[in-house]
Amino acid sequence: MYEAILFDMDGVIFDSEVKVLECWKEIADKYNIKDIEIMCRKCLGLNREVTKEVFLKRYGQAFPYDMYKGEMAELFHRRYGGGRLPLKPGVVELLQYLKENNKKIALASSTRSELVRRELSDAGLMDYFDVVIGGDMVEKSKPEPDIFIKACEQLGVSRYNAFGVEDSYNGIRALAAGGIKAIMVPDMVEANDEIKGLAEIILPDLFAVKAFLQKNS
Repeated sequence: MYEAILFDMDGVIFDSEVKVLECWKEIADKYNIKDIEIMCRKCLGLNREVTKEVFLKRYGQAFPYDMYKGEMAELFHRRYGGGRLPLKPGVVELLQYLKENNKKIALASSTRSELVRRELSDAGLMDYFDVVIGGDMVEKSKPEPDIFIKACEQLGVSRYNAFGVEDSYNGIRALAAGGIKAIMVPDMVEANDEIKGLAEIILPDLFAVKAFLQKNS
């Protein structure tokens, strides 16, 4: 039995991580930045502060991360802003099922809260979520569990009575660290042995998540 579902956003609700990588690759080609795909995968699930630290550690303190990130973000929003960001298959059906069955729903994303709310609103999904937590609302980034614990507190449910849906290693690590049952739906990375040991189950898509939750209601 479960009372609540906690969702990551990028790579779970929206098919956005591959689009971010697409834009980063264009910036990397323009400025001859090596290994950008490796770095993007390494930073999946991290907030912007920790992501910047990871980039500076790899490329050096003089690396103009803010300039490159700003240019990438401008390119991304020019292409996919205003409701053009594609949804992951099955997301609407899953959210509707949870609402119809009186489950509490939270969004817990490392992306800053202003952008999270804007993207959910543009996609017409905001009303499904009882709580929205962005990465700027907690002190520690995933893989620490702070964001998921805060989501459960704001929902008013025990974290032991919740499932979390994640696509990244850092997200699964955060759920497991918080004692929350983790469902992995792989996006840009497949589950490795560590993640297989941490996750409750690994499922191919959100349609399968809906079927799994129906069996566990």
